[in-house]
Amino acid sequence: MSEAASAAAVIAAIANAIKASGVIVHVSQEDFQKILLLSENPLVICATGGFISKTYQYMTSYKGFAFFTKCPVPLAFPPGTETILAKKIWIPG
Repeated sequence: MSEAASAAAVIAAIANAIKASGVIVHVSQEDFQKILLLSENPLVICATGGFISKTYQYMTSYKGFAFFTKCPVPLAFPPGTETILAKKIWIPG
């Protein structure tokens, strides 16, 4: 494969990854908890991250949108919240 064709393939792969990621809405931890209260049987993806200090990252969906927040302390979830512990949550920049 030529260098130009390789570059075009990489660009196409990046474009497809962006399309597949959909819409991710960054919200405050307070708004994230409000969204969970609005959801029936919420599902939350949880991960930890950070280089210097630990951060807690959370993602959930509501009405077709993915909501993301990160905070320095663990969040409390409403009763009945199902959680999945992920190794990492990657959010496109």
